[in-house]
Amino acid sequence: MAAPPPTFRRHAALALCLGSVVAFTLGAPTAGSADPKPSEAELRADLVKLNKKVDALIENYAATRESLGKAEKGEAVARQNLRRAEEVYGENERQVDAIIQLQYQSGIGGLPSLLFSEDLSGAALMEQLAAEQSARLKGFAESVERRRKAAETAARLADEIAKEAKEVQEQREKAEDVIEDIKNKIDRLITQGSGRRSDGSWAPQLPVGADNITDRTRIMRDAIRKRFDLPYSVGCYRAENDGGEHPLGRACDFMMSAGGSMPSAANLRLGDEIAAWALKNKARLGVKYVIWRQRINHGSGWRGMSNRGGVTANHFDHPHISMY
Repeated sequence: MAAPPPTFRRHAALALCLGSVVAFTLGAPTAGSADPKPSEAELRADLVKLNKKVDALIENYAATRESLGKAEKGEAVARQNLRRAEEVYGENERQVDAIIQLQYQSGIGGLPSLLFSEDLSGAALMEQLAAEQSARLKGFAESVERRRKAAETAARLADEIAKEAKEVQEQREKAEDVIEDIKNKIDRLITQGSGRRSDGSWAPQLPVGADNITDRTRIMRDAIRKRFDLPYSVGCYRAENDGGEHPLGRACDFMMSAGGSMPSAANLRLGDEIAAWALKNKARLGVKYVIWRQRINHGSGWRGMSNRGGVTANHFDHPHISMY
């Protein structure tokens, strides 16, 4: 049995490492013992390790996809060359057949008779043509065989690389599932918003501290800072009284771009994730509503808002989170 290619061995090593991290992260409860309850710091450390594994898997997946593309291109070229060689081979074969027919149509009894006929120049020419065509046929036959083998090799390589790419993709999906599980565990460990009454309602709070925001707003802001890799600043308190929660210290804007420009595709996805996360943890944190991309959500679904005339005014460059 042939040894697996180097890329496959690298993927196997990555899979082994991934399996170790997954086992370490999720744990396996032993008989008579309670499920492990890792701390937030431990979960975040595991998250960093897994993200590095996923990055490596993504890199290898991209490499195998690139190799697959090259192999498929090589296969296509080999098959095209094979078709051309077969066409030329067939044409030369027809030419030799035509020469043989001419020999018999001469009425002298074929090539041996032509050699002893009075028209020796014609016989010599026929003999030379036949020899040349036979040599060309032999060369093309060998070329056809080489190209056929090349096409088979390219097809086999493409199949092997496609299998590797599938395996790496499966490993990546498993790692991402584990990452999502860790994130859910971290979410369950976030500090509950302060000032919650026994009936589930939220007591009013005054802004405190140098940042002029409520304690409940601060808990939400800090939780999002820890949960997400934010690309730009976070703005909370604003003195301008615009009828919203900013001057009350009960709202934060999580910027996804600067200078009033539209965010990149990646940062739009990040904004989507932050908005979804805030709504998911609405009851735990005390979120009142979220505004993002000219829509508002109080926890019962998104609805459109009127056009306020700009990227920032319409909240296309930042999710806005208001608190009770």
